[in-house]
Amino acid sequence: MASTRPPLSSVLPPLILGTATFNTQYHPDPTHMPYNSIVSRALLTHKITAFDTSPYYGPSEVLLGDALANTHAPRSSYLLITKAGRIKADVFDYSPAGIRSSVRRSLARLQTPYLDLVYAHDVEFVTPEEVLAAVCELRRLRDEEGLLQYVGISGYPVDVLCSLAEMIYRETGEPLDAVMSYNHFCVQNTRLGHATRLQRFEDAGVDCVLNASMLGMGLLTRVGVDNGPQSLWHPAPSGLRSACHGLAAIAEGEGEHLEKVAIQWSMDNWARTGARFGTTAIPVREEGNAVRQPARMGISVMGVTNVAELDETWQAWRSVVGDASDEMQAQKRERITRLVEDKMWVSLGGWKDYAWESGLARADGVAPGATSLPMPVKERDTSGIAKI
Repeated sequence: MASTRPPLSSVLPPLILGTATFNTQYHPDPTHMPYNSIVSRALLTHKITAFDTSPYYGPSEVLLGDALANTHAPRSSYLLITKAGRIKADVFDYSPAGIRSSVRRSLARLQTPYLDLVYAHDVEFVTPEEVLAAVCELRRLRDEEGLLQYVGISGYPVDVLCSLAEMIYRETGEPLDAVMSYNHFCVQNTRLGHATRLQRFEDAGVDCVLNASMLGMGLLTRVGVDNGPQSLWHPAPSGLRSACHGLAAIAEGEGEHLEKVAIQWSMDNWARTGARFGTTAIPVREEGNAVRQPARMGISVMGVTNVAELDETWQAWRSVVGDASDEMQAQKRERITRLVEDKMWVSLGGWKDYAWESGLARADGVAPGATSLPMPVKERDTSGIAKI
């Protein structure tokens, strides 16, 4: 049944609105966020047609479902992406019954008869056997009940994601439709773009690899994570926080804002670096002459807390999909590249490509109870975080 569906890469748009920010980890009362305005403007004005959420993101699913209903847009005009398996910071339920319950709860919260893509959420916190069982149950819900269309996994340590994608392909003979990585292709950390890891995803048959958390969950902002709600939960050590905060002054010295530089650099470079795991559903420019587009374009997931941030990110995105022959755009791209690579990366020093530990894996790279399923891991953490 799965083979009758078009590849996910022909369906997903290259830019997705993530709603982890519709959550108390980013706002003291998400119900007082302009979530209706954000979703309406994203869908109706900017034509952003895919939305990412999770039951773990507090009221995010409910708020997103209400906002989409308020647009009165037909269900066929947008894609809904959610997750299953993670309930609280330290509570997971990857059992088949738990996965079924999570999917049905998400359907109700999002006010939809089906989900387009469902990830097993934060897979590094459970055993490979549990991940395999969850993926199999999601595929059963897809094939036997028609509750969802595509299946993937999400998490932080890229090597764990590679290992699990390989294991799932080996054990089931069916590759994952999608893998979502966060905070691993941004100005501070580019591990996701390393050739050896991308080759592992390709060998595992993964169709789409999505890049999320272009701002490092607040690290790459002028405010930083020490002056907002992220200070209570962000897993970055103090040295990394300080190093990233110092990038704001470098950007200001060049007449730029750190947020704009970080978003522009990440989207632009992932569009090319992640192209072989990207989408073929690339929009054509609405202004001027039609522009020849690449065969595939890497997919980015953005998160915002207000309409101004949405509009700013959208403007950066327009330059990514704009005319490659536009001399002004080419000069701006080169200026941002030089700012990031020649100044910001030098300033970061040893913090460049640093990744905090995340998950249950032991230092020898094997997850508990997974002696037959080795997972090369160097990161471990117990923090419960939403991503932007």
